[in-house]
Amino acid sequence: MSNDDSELERLKAKRLAEMQRNIQNSQTQNQPEPNSTPTKNSRDVVLERLGFRGLEVLQNAENQFPNETKMIIQKLSELISSGEINETLDGGKLLSLFRAVGISVRMETKINVEKDGKFVSLTDKLSNQTDED
Repeated sequence: MSNDDSELERLKAKRLAEMQRNIQNSQTQNQPEPNSTPTKNSRDVVLERLGFRGLEVLQNAENQFPNETKMIIQKLSELISSGEINETLDGGKLLSLFRAVGISVRMETKINVEKDGKFVSLTDKLSNQTDED
């Protein structure tokens, strides 16, 4: 019987050590590492502050002037992070900023007019009028 008791004690000790390892592993997995804190890149910081049509202006600027826009985004991010800019940047303000620094971002312009209770583009309305004349 002492053989059975010693083997049982050995299995209990082995199982206890395994359980302790599992507990330690689960505790280390649940603790966030201080170096793994997600840092936002500068574009994400600016995107959080964009208002009405701001994203549209930013995307047009990135497509037309990628290098210059990266520099402006970096500087805007620094100003937002430092608290110097604490307002929402809508499309008009962002477009004014780009034009103030000498970057003429081209935007698609649409003019809609009401015709028979529906809004149609001005080009469609004018083309229909010439067809009717």
